[in-house]
Amino acid sequence: MRRRTGWSIAGAAILAWGEWLNWRWSRALVTDGGGAAEAVVVLGYRNPQATVNLVNRWRVRAGLRSIAAGSAPGTVVIFSGGATGGGAAEARLMAGYATSVLAFDGAVLLEDRSATTWENITNVIPLLENADRIKIVSQPAHALKARAYLRRQRPDLAERLVRADDYRTGEWTVVKPLLALYGLWTLRGLKADERKISP
Repeated sequence: MRRRTGWSIAGAAILAWGEWLNWRWSRALVTDGGGAAEAVVVLGYRNPQATVNLVNRWRVRAGLRSIAAGSAPGTVVIFSGGATGGGAAEARLMAGYATSVLAFDGAVLLEDRSATTWENITNVIPLLENADRIKIVSQPAHALKARAYLRRQRPDLAERLVRADDYRTGEWTVVKPLLALYGLWTLRGLKADERKISP
């Protein structure tokens, strides 16, 4: 009985740690922002098959729910990601899912050449110039990495970064500890002043 209780407490602590770390990352390197015109950048995830995968479907939904109510007419959703494994570009698959399955009828732009997160940011920069507010959508650690890359490449645009709706308490709870471990590994190369997320 005591052992079972111990395992239950340990399991709850691990889930809480994963939840907290993802929450913290979702709020790093963003400002309160101003202005109404938004650019919501949705980053793709390895999609060699001909249909949009589970992770990219979730990212599209998170991107669409990140659009603020009452957004200006200039608001746009940018899907970013090139082709992997010779298939269709991730950006095109995500855009197709957004329009045909989720019935999104807002403005969409595609960046379909990127193979890395650094390239995602490099290639979307020309599409961000007119945005008052910039939201980058992915799993929290990956989105934080992309925000840090924007800060390195275009500090002026990074001043327009605001929080996306890609973190919600209780969403992906069981896998958040794994996402947290992976995030710690992928963020290890960022400068300490960019991360501001030491656990």
